Amino acid sequence: MTRLTSQDIRDIPAGLEAYDAELAVRTGCSLRALACRAVGLAEAELARLARGVRTAVVPMDGGQGVLPGFAEALAAIAARLGLEAWVTQPDVGGLAEAYEQDAGILLTADDARFVAVNLRTRAVSDNNEATARGFVTALELLAGGLGGREVLVLGCGPVGRAAARRLLERGAAPSLYDLRSERARLAASELRPGIEVEENLEEALRRHRLLFDATPAPGFITERHITPATCVAAPGVPLGLTQGALQSIGPRVVHDPLQIGTAVMLLEALIP
Repeated sequence: MTRLTSQDIRDIPAGLEAYDAELAVRTGCSLRALACRAVGLAEAELARLARGVRTAVVPMDGGQGVLPGFAEALAAIAARLGLEAWVTQPDVGGLAEAYEQDAGILLTADDARFVAVNLRTRAVSDNNEATARGFVTALELLAGGLGGREVLVLGCGPVGRAAARRLLERGAAPSLYDLRSERARLAASELRPGIEVEENLEEALRRHRLLFDATPAPGFITERHITPATCVAAPGVPLGLTQGALQSIGPRVVHDPLQIGTAVMLLEALIP
């Protein structure tokens, strides 16, 4: 998973209401509604499933250590979905606390994995897969459908590969680009025959109108790449659009560092 910074997430808890309003302008859905749509769950059913389920957010101190504000942001996102959530003590003590306090879902991350675990069903939801699922749904809403549409997937790491699979499921035609072209070719071979691998980034950006940016590269999508039909789903951090591109594209872009992926991951873990 991408290593976020405190600056990326510091405003999430206090800003979720404004985030929801902005997301609704862009996609027609709140965070809760978009996550439900991504996993195929009715909002009324979510309310039933969430009743009485407590979510324990367990900070992990391994690797680069606990990111200040990260656990609190996760708890706020869970609460926005209607789940009761709290932040435990770190590490093994937090795992014990989650069990002792009868948590239904455990949410935790280290430098390698970010997961939600249903402690009753033992279901595990991975953030890479959930982020791809959520942002493909966002792109579908931005574009008014994905069936038969060409989509350029930028970055063939775990999120990009998962997004390409989801795009195929939605009937889209993904093309792949990665700075390491061999990684893009490997991803294409794992998906299905005939998936195009783009070698020239500039040409690919000029030709495609639907973009899924799963890279950690800043500012490589510029104003010259934006048309009135361009839509961008961008889970990559930092954002790949320049300020000029952002001004040109207006509301046809969805980007956040944590909210959509976490919301979808929680609902995946919650579904029986």
